[in-house]
Amino acid sequence: MTEKLYDSDSFLKEFTATVLESSQTADGYITILDKTAFFPEGGGQPSDIGFLNDAKVYDVQISNGLIYHYTTKQFQKGQTVTGRLDFDRRFDFMQQHSAEHIVSGIAHNLFGCENVGFHLSRDIVTLDFDKPLNKEQLLKIEKIANKKVWENVAFNCRYPDSETLKGLNYRSKKELEGEIRIVEIESTDTCACCAPHVKNAGQIGLIKLLDTEKLRGGIRIELKAGNRALEDYNLKYENVKKISFALATSQNETALSVERLLQNMAEQKSEITALKHEKIKAAAESFNPESLITAIFEDNLTVKDLQVFSDALHKAHGGIRAVFSETETGFAFAICGDDLDPFFQNFKAEFKIKGGGRNGMVQGTVQAEKTKLISFFNSVSI
Repeated sequence: MTEKLYDSDSFLKEFTATVLESSQTADGYITILDKTAFFPEGGGQPSDIGFLNDAKVYDVQISNGLIYHYTTKQFQKGQTVTGRLDFDRRFDFMQQHSAEHIVSGIAHNLFGCENVGFHLSRDIVTLDFDKPLNKEQLLKIEKIANKKVWENVAFNCRYPDSETLKGLNYRSKKELEGEIRIVEIESTDTCACCAPHVKNAGQIGLIKLLDTEKLRGGIRIELKAGNRALEDYNLKYENVKKISFALATSQNETALSVERLLQNMAEQKSEITALKHEKIKAAAESFNPESLITAIFEDNLTVKDLQVFSDALHKAHGGIRAVFSETETGFAFAICGDDLDPFFQNFKAEFKIKGGGRNGMVQGTVQAEKTKLISFFNSVSI
């Protein structure tokens, strides 16, 4: 069994140990020590990384009580080595994981939620509850969680004996056997967990609940704590500051200002579209068709523009009237006319078309050259 130094001191950054075994594998080298401060992957948390002497430790795993260090160098059995953790990473993970315990404990105590999932990476932290929570409930959990930080409540991590364990009411995602490590947070939570934690909640810093999504009848919550929460706030503050400056409004009014801007843009877009369609209808009325079947090609028309144009042409001149606008792969089109189905079937038989319609109008896209489309329309008749 490898002695787990991180169990007794989660803030241990450097240690010495004896090599019990070191061997080469297809992916590098595996080294087993008599003791280690490197936390192996487990409980939804990635492993620690760092160095053994000058060799990088890029992964750590545990199996049957032995902890395997994946390194870039092989060592001699019996050799004394110095381990150095990437402690910035370790401390970041402790801030996130300890914050998750506080949030999960409060959600359990207040609303009977069970934590059924936890994922921690360098980019994101998510926790899954088996029950839904509304905005007001989440805000209450967040407020109490941060109050626990301000109170600097203590974390106590220990391995109770079997008799003591039987009398403990603790949270656990699954049934556990053997020695069980219990993480107790003063007046907040008791939970089985194998990972390193802070000593006091004040070391976590700010706890912020962010995005949520529904998940199998419950909820998934994204969380940021400590330095991650600070960096997230700074990023969002700079964004709000730039938006505030651009809109010439106070930072607290940016959301309302953006809503007004979007509303104004929507109204202007509607006005522009109406004017555009009036212009299209006027062009359709002044059009002088030479036959009962015509194809017109215009640039930068939307599907709605094409429909308005073809409909206006048909109402003004009858027959079958098609309007095309070029796309990256061909043309978008709308065709309007009486007894359109036979014509459209011939059109589909001649070209690669996606689309359809009813009530005398069809629309879609066609992959074809302009000259071939013109030739087709010149050759058909009704």
